Amino acid sequence: MGSAVLGASGLSPDGPEDGSVGAVSDGGEVEVELRPQRRLRIWQLAPIVMLAALGSLMFAFPLAFEFGDGGPVVAMLGLLISCCAAGWGMMAARRVGHTWPGLPTRGSKERPDWRVLALYVGVAGVLVALAVWRVARLR
Repeated sequence: MGSAVLGASGLSPDGPEDGSVGAVSDGGEVEVELRPQRRLRIWQLAPIVMLAALGSLMFAFPLAFEFGDGGPVVAMLGLLISCCAAGWGMMAARRVGHTWPGLPTRGSKERPDWRVLALYVGVAGVLVALAVWRVARLR
């Protein structure tokens, strides 16, 4: 980085120039990052992944092998569990600051683009319609 970008203390706006934590500037001051890193932890991801896998298996096996009269019910329950896991994952990701592509970050004053929202609603609608149609065909 050029010297014009560096502040008065010799640090860049994003932190130490050399990228090391606890870098000492010219004045003998130490810069330490106080905020924790915003990422999903394993204890947040594990139940989401387990629910998604269980729901996917419950949804896929009755539809693929048509196990008796209870197949559509088990398939819809698996679809419900998969959707719950997806919602839980989205809530956890939003809590740590992630957003959907094309949508503004949380807390910003920007409005989302209606075309991006329409695309997301359309894709979700098509997926739900295909799942319901497939389960209804089993009858």
